Amino acid sequence: MRRLIPLRSAIVVVLVVAFVAFLAGSYSMPTQATAQAPIRWKMQTAWPLGVFPDDAAKLLVATIDKTSGGRLKIEVSPAGAVVPPFEIQDAVSRGVLDAGHTTPGYIIGKLMAFIPLTHGPLYGMDFIDYYGWYWEGGGHELLQEAYQQKLKMNVISFQVHPEGPQAMGWFKKEIRSLSDIKGQRYRIYGIGAETYSKLGIATVTLAGGEIVPALERGAIDGAEWVNCSDDKILGIDKIAKYHYAPGMHEPVTVGEFIINKAKWDGLPADLKEVVKTSVQASYWNHFVRFQEKTAKACQELLASGVKIIKTTDELNKQFLRAYDEIQATNIAKDEFYRKVVDSQKKYSSLVVPYRLSYWPNYNFIAEHYYKDKIWLK
Repeated sequence: MRRLIPLRSAIVVVLVVAFVAFLAGSYSMPTQATAQAPIRWKMQTAWPLGVFPDDAAKLLVATIDKTSGGRLKIEVSPAGAVVPPFEIQDAVSRGVLDAGHTTPGYIIGKLMAFIPLTHGPLYGMDFIDYYGWYWEGGGHELLQEAYQQKLKMNVISFQVHPEGPQAMGWFKKEIRSLSDIKGQRYRIYGIGAETYSKLGIATVTLAGGEIVPALERGAIDGAEWVNCSDDKILGIDKIAKYHYAPGMHEPVTVGEFIINKAKWDGLPADLKEVVKTSVQASYWNHFVRFQEKTAKACQELLASGVKIIKTTDELNKQFLRAYDEIQATNIAKDEFYRKVVDSQKKYSSLVVPYRLSYWPNYNFIAEHYYKDKIWLK
């Protein structure tokens, strides 16, 4: 049988066609770098540079970066870089920012239920119990309902950075009783501001970066911010020499990582899970760092001559009584507020009595080893 073309020529034709097809396939497929180009978000915090919440924001961003293998990268800007600290939630909802690191407690004027959602006495719960209520007791879902249904905001929020327990704060004069601070102008935030106002104190809510200038010019007489470490970074100890702890306004207080919902919805499912697990890991990693840094900073303040004084039990009891009255009023006039509180009471009524009954008292073992080292008298 006679060949139409020589065998060698046929082989060459086949190889050429195969090579052209290979090139066509190569150019029709995205390169590996293109396929894995990272998603990039811009986030602003509500915090001055260098303070604990700022550390928490950087920890979260680094955790997401590592856990996602670099697929989700978040650029962090400090307070005021794009919008004022109290406007972050609105900016995220509008898409001006992709994300924010702040606290819903800054916008309780929009929704009072942000008080029990984020901070306060919380019926005996500490940070361990709050975490349990938030993830296992319905807290996360209630926070989304608050933003998306009650405020109609285009966001999703995760409670991510514990900041406490917090001190009552700093004063220029010694405080022996409630009467000593009645009439004074006192910087405090959230439910603490409302409660101390009820007790006759003139409260003011200021962002962290405004506290020291206000103290310097006499616009306020005292202030709470976070703790020994953050307060020292701001320089509050240079102006007010009396530091009081503990406070009752924020034995638990947790801030948020808030994300534009369109950006969140655009993430693949595995990256959504990366964000969730990074939030959970950052909560605990930040908390233990917070405690260690606070302990060191308190010792440094004591060595510098600052007086760290135990807030009287009577003052703290007066706070709790006033707090309960405010809670009752808020519950009576706000059905969603009641819904949040009922959820917390249901969870706390299970775990708090269990811990009171079953766990060893912290002081019992701790004082066995360190009773002679207690410096707060």
